[in-house]
Amino acid sequence: MRFTPQFLDELRARLSVSEVVGKRVKLKKAGREWKGLSPFQQEKTPSFYVNDQKGFYHDFSSGKHGDIITFVMETDGLPFAEAVERLAGMAGLPLPAVTPDAARHEQRRRTLHDVMELAAKFFAETLASRVGAKARGYLADRAISPATQVQFRLGYAPPPPERFALKEHLGKLGVSVEDMIETGLLVAGNDIPVPYDRFRDRVMFPITDLRGRVIAFGGRALEKDVPAKYLNSPETPLFHKGDNLYNHQTARKATHAGSALIVVEGYVDVIAMVTAGFAGAVAPLGTALTENQLALLWKMADEPILCFDGDRAGQKAAYRAADLALPFLAPGKSLRFALLPEGQDPDDLVRSGGRGAIDDVIAAAKPLAEMIWSRELEGGNFATPERRAALEARVKELSNGIRDEVVRRYYRDDFAERLRRTFAPEGGRGGFAGRGNFQGNSGRSFQPRNGGQANRFGGQGFGSQGRRGAPGPAFIPSGPYQAASPQLAASPIMKGQRSAISRREALILQILINHPWLLHDHLEEVAALELAHPEAHKLRAGIIAAFANDHHHSPDPGELAEKMRADIEKGGFSQLLQRVENGITTAAVWGAREGAARDDVLSTWHQLVALHRQYHSLLRELKDAELALGEDPSEANLAWLRDVKARIGEVDGTEALIEGFGELSGRFQKSV
Repeated sequence: MRFTPQFLDELRARLSVSEVVGKRVKLKKAGREWKGLSPFQQEKTPSFYVNDQKGFYHDFSSGKHGDIITFVMETDGLPFAEAVERLAGMAGLPLPAVTPDAARHEQRRRTLHDVMELAAKFFAETLASRVGAKARGYLADRAISPATQVQFRLGYAPPPPERFALKEHLGKLGVSVEDMIETGLLVAGNDIPVPYDRFRDRVMFPITDLRGRVIAFGGRALEKDVPAKYLNSPETPLFHKGDNLYNHQTARKATHAGSALIVVEGYVDVIAMVTAGFAGAVAPLGTALTENQLALLWKMADEPILCFDGDRAGQKAAYRAADLALPFLAPGKSLRFALLPEGQDPDDLVRSGGRGAIDDVIAAAKPLAEMIWSRELEGGNFATPERRAALEARVKELSNGIRDEVVRRYYRDDFAERLRRTFAPEGGRGGFAGRGNFQGNSGRSFQPRNGGQANRFGGQGFGSQGRRGAPGPAFIPSGPYQAASPQLAASPIMKGQRSAISRREALILQILINHPWLLHDHLEEVAALELAHPEAHKLRAGIIAAFANDHHHSPDPGELAEKMRADIEKGGFSQLLQRVENGITTAAVWGAREGAARDDVLSTWHQLVALHRQYHSLLRELKDAELALGEDPSEANLAWLRDVKARIGEVDGTEALIEGFGELSGRFQKSV
């Protein structure tokens, strides 16, 4: 099968090198690249590197180098055509039909690129001519200098009464009318006897592909009484609006060099951002962000920043982009949103405040989860339990739409915590008191508190009247309640480094030291664990650093643990190791010890992490309950405090059962 260069370019654009290579090689991030062990020969130290921005891999151990097609050919022993077919299947890209005219179509496509290049030169020359004075004035008013005009290859389409200026110019150069129509430069149709120039009296912005070839134009009208302020090329064999970005080629190079990837709404906005020093600026092409454009953005940066106008339309555009991205989120892949001051676009802000003004907007960019949450609360009235339940159901439905299991779980936890905080004003427990099914890691629905006062959402909380508003005896202690209780004050969260590392945190660290292979599938989970003791934080960092030193490739678990411990000690963590051992004051949990069976280790790990998360969630709730009781010593708040303490006791009891079972399991393992 004969594959055209355009088809192969599309294939490479749809699949990143790390995505293809990652199916055969365990890769980890190394700056702007990925690294791993060579798939071509045995080695212990990684010398195989992947660069997504440049679209290639390089293996220093064997000297092999290439793109995704070469990689599949080398690793699977496939011929070129079969490798392309396999990759096309991965990318969901239909294979081109095999026809006798394939070569002719490829040549024609090259001819169409030539036509677009000739048109771009014509528009640029017209801008520089006497006819282009009005367009040059428009650009000068927007501080777009002549040098910037040349950099972006800006041009001008002659004004009326000219209707055939481009057509006649290209005709003299031997370009056929059919080619002009196929590239979208002319308007034609059954009801149009003579095709005419599509762009007239417009500042012209050439749109290029990743190879820098002109594939389309955007035209900005200079008169106000025209049907469309901006007019883009139609869909053509060269141009598919939803699959391209303005300034894509330049931004890809800039983001690889470290520039932030910023998405703005229009051509002039991109130029203003680049002029201000933000070389990684791009824009969708006159439409809302598409799924394919989102994929292109994530190939350049993990968290592109979407910069929208601060008006209502800009906010709606931000919400649409958030909804588009939500199902496709993956570990490390998300969006941030920067909203400009109302009534200003990036071009206005750059001209009025320079780079500093843009820096301030970018620094205040919000994460995607916050944008979604703001949208759900906007203009809402949550005065009744039913309305609050509806909010809970909506955010649960949104999080359930995320396809990646890990990201979905973290979004559920994040929204659960936001629900708890939103309906938990200072004071006692009340208002949002239903036990819904949207739960965080503690396994319990979160509930708000308001000390019996009307809350800011119009609801009435529980106060001294009792649980359901009925008259009841109020709890009035002899003196003011002092937060915090000995239980909270003695916790590592309150005592910090003066306390010993908690038994649970010590066990978590011990199991990672003795079984580093856990980090293969649980690295993100380990990094996200909420550790109370500062020295536990330090030791965790040492464990992750040792893991990154390639010990995880050893086939022998015992050797793996020895290397892990040796590296940690070399890193100066010997005393911390001793503190971990001192923190385990009860009989050791078998699943955390060396020599434990893999299934026992995994079971112990999951139980420890679940208990740890639940315990920290309860400690936060204990603190809130004690503060609420101190401010409003009601019976409801006292009952809340007792309930939290009882649940903490349940966690401690479950932990003791795990340790007891671990000790019995260890004896059993030794006996057999």
